[in-house]
Amino acid sequence: MDNLEFGRFGEEKALSYLENQNYEIIARNFSCNQGEIDIIAKDKDEIVFCEVKTRNSFKYGKPVDAVDSFKQKHIWNVAQYYLYKNNLLNSFVRFDVIEVYLKNNKVFINQIKNMFE
Repeated sequence: MDNLEFGRFGEEKALSYLENQNYEIIARNFSCNQGEIDIIAKDKDEIVFCEVKTRNSFKYGKPVDAVDSFKQKHIWNVAQYYLYKNNLLNSFVRFDVIEVYLKNNKVFINQIKNMFE
């Protein structure tokens, strides 16, 4: 499985996880000039922008470590565009990171809520 397939696999697992947590999935892989957001969902009255990071080892750190300030800025900008485009600027929003770990053919999910503002 190449990196692209591996990432898509992780996004599918994250999507299933969110659906099982009763999130309403609004969009997947929303992109614009500012960048891309993996999953946009609704959790009660909040719009949740989710960045999914999938790993099968900690050789390069934990998945959440890949969501540095540079990546956060891009996600923030894409989120602002999405909210503007959909007339949702007054909505409650949250930014989560969903870590997907693969070990011994098992999938582990860790959702970090309110990762940044």
